[in-house]
Amino acid sequence: MNPNEHRKSEPLNYNTVLVTGAAGFIGYHLSKRLLENGCSVTGIDNLNSYYDVSLKTARLEMLTPSENFSFFKIDIADKEGMEKIFQRMHFDVVVNLAAQAGVRYSLTNPKSYVDTNISGFLNVLECCRHSNIGHLVFASSSSVYGANTKMPFSVHHNVDHPVSLYAASKKANELMSHAYAHLFGLPSTGLRFFTGYGPWGRPDMAYFLFTKAILEEKPIRVFNHGKMQRDFTYIDDIIEGVVRVMGRPPEPEPAWSGDDPDPGTSSAKYKIYNIGNNNPVELMEFIGVIEKALDKKAKKEFLDLQTGDVVATFADIDDLKKDFGFSPRTSIETGIKRFVAWFKDYYGY
Repeated sequence: MNPNEHRKSEPLNYNTVLVTGAAGFIGYHLSKRLLENGCSVTGIDNLNSYYDVSLKTARLEMLTPSENFSFFKIDIADKEGMEKIFQRMHFDVVVNLAAQAGVRYSLTNPKSYVDTNISGFLNVLECCRHSNIGHLVFASSSSVYGANTKMPFSVHHNVDHPVSLYAASKKANELMSHAYAHLFGLPSTGLRFFTGYGPWGRPDMAYFLFTKAILEEKPIRVFNHGKMQRDFTYIDDIIEGVVRVMGRPPEPEPAWSGDDPDPGTSSAKYKIYNIGNNNPVELMEFIGVIEKALDKKAKKEFLDLQTGDVVATFADIDDLKKDFGFSPRTSIETGIKRFVAWFKDYYGY
């Protein structure tokens, strides 16, 4: 597939965008895409040390040469600092990607998830509310499906059984944004991302750890003895989905009824979408694709399922296809090949 094929999306109806978490994996790629589309982008990030800060600064260095990009080092939990940015600048759309990520980290550092994902997100909502923002798009996660086992995961399914604090914080974001859409008319769209991967990715993710370990001939840890499935979604597909959603604020669903409430729609200006590849891949097959791309076999250490993890993810993307005529299409073979090429070049292997 031509990597530019996705660029045939609907015309943009926004010019100025705030991207929180702009030095992160998705935030960097989104900012880059928006700048290429001629948008003026303001990025904010606290550049915390959850993973290698030098990777975050390297991403920023790819963005800062653009005269249409401005950056503020700030934590979204900083209420006064956030208010000052919104007071001095106007944004057509706000995309909130800033978050304390990771399931396992939430087991040992729960407060950081409340500080950033709850208190910080409240600051984003308040700033959007008082600045009459035209559309708030925010990152949720496939983790919200928690203990659900009915596949594929649909936005119309109930998601009240999270199995990690990270997942609970993302579900809280959905509830908070719905409240603001209902109370203050703030158009809000939540995006449940399914295991994003690709160049400039997060070093704490399995594909990143596997690639590094295989190249260094160290064993990789294979949890649940390899009996897991993930709906791996290539970064270009994620960004295309975000860009399309940004251009269309949600409208109330006329058929919504409190007698039989649909979790995926609302009587308010609020909507939820899954962005996933719609094609779960077995963990062992995934490892095999990495081995093939590296032309090197992995030494495997088989372990039990980790606390807070889920056995499988599988995205139902019918709403995304219906509303935007888009579905992710990058194969795992193509995506991993591109990631490995970037990884070896960036780290000098």
